Amino acid sequence: MIDRPLYLQRILSFQNSGLIKVITGMRRSGKSSLLLLYRDWLRNQGIAKEDIVYINFESLSNEEWTDYKKLYEAITAISKERKRKIFLLLDEIQNVHSWEKVINSLRIDIDCDITITGSNAKLLSGELATHLAGRYIEIQVYPLSFEEYLNFRNARSEQGKVPEYFEEFLKLGGMPGLHEIHGSSTAKYQYLSDIFDSVLLKDVITRNKIRDTELLRRIIIFLMDNIGSSFSAQTVSNFLKNQGRRLSTETVYNYLDFLENALIIERARRFDLKGKNYLATQEKIFVTDVGIRNAVLGYKPKDIAGILENVVFLNLRQKGFSVSVGTLGKQEIDFVGEKDGRKQYIQVTYQLTPDNYEREVAPLKDIKDNYPKILLTMSPDLTGDEEGIQIQYVPDFLLSGPKS
Repeated sequence: MIDRPLYLQRILSFQNSGLIKVITGMRRSGKSSLLLLYRDWLRNQGIAKEDIVYINFESLSNEEWTDYKKLYEAITAISKERKRKIFLLLDEIQNVHSWEKVINSLRIDIDCDITITGSNAKLLSGELATHLAGRYIEIQVYPLSFEEYLNFRNARSEQGKVPEYFEEFLKLGGMPGLHEIHGSSTAKYQYLSDIFDSVLLKDVITRNKIRDTELLRRIIIFLMDNIGSSFSAQTVSNFLKNQGRRLSTETVYNYLDFLENALIIERARRFDLKGKNYLATQEKIFVTDVGIRNAVLGYKPKDIAGILENVVFLNLRQKGFSVSVGTLGKQEIDFVGEKDGRKQYIQVTYQLTPDNYEREVAPLKDIKDNYPKILLTMSPDLTGDEEGIQIQYVPDFLLSGPKS
């Protein structure tokens, strides 16, 4: 396994806090590996192997423990035997019926440190919120950032090849399992397509009892084909109507929630920088992994602007920023990233030229506060500072900032 220190450090920052650490993320994004990295860290700190209880609930060998009462009895028995703190590492906990009850009881009844993983954002809603309100912290794991991608390729020091690797990253994305496949791009896209089908079946269709799976696929394809574009449920409804299918905007939003809960997509809400409030419409949709998007739709060079914007959005989210789309009058700022009370404003353009320069920098110039204003481009020869605006080459930005 290759370290993912960004996420491991987030786990460690809440160790012995009494909080339940809830690791969420799309299937195959690296949650299980992170849990194993945490287990190895515990062992290296001198924690006895017998004091660490690791259970993967997707393995048939652990099927009996998916009964929450049996799981509770087994773990409490271990605790009584050890007579000291035990560390519970419970992988894909959503496979345990009424799992929130056993987690809450273990938190109360025994001396333990609890870390769980799950592949659905609804882990943090409903019963969990009722039983554990204020007693858990979410750590969302994303596919590999570009920096992690280079580390997985053992290519971090190959500065001269960064553009080549970045082009590869834009096409294949950051699913960690890709680095175990040494075949052609066709084989890698097949792997990504299989992940997509698995997530769709297990975390969307089955979980939400969707019958019209063909309609769901049409919606997903529309969203993936329009990453980085302003979105409304009405646009999807109109698109389907043109294809001879009718769907209410309410149902579109339900499907959108299902996809977001399965962590396939994320929404960036629109924020009025002048009025200081979020707007109810025209948000943007981004996919959690551009490689999966390309496996489903096929990679086309004409889509590069949206893919590039998606990669920048994910980088901000991976580094812990909340991200919105900025509106200033009739102008748009691609991203407003906020963390720890500080902001940065980011525009993304594939090619920066004398013809489009003024159009791209105009929204940034009109922002009157002193937070960083950054224009990202794939034109490395045009980088520098201009009129208080930092012009950066996209791969350099991804590798150097923003830091967590």
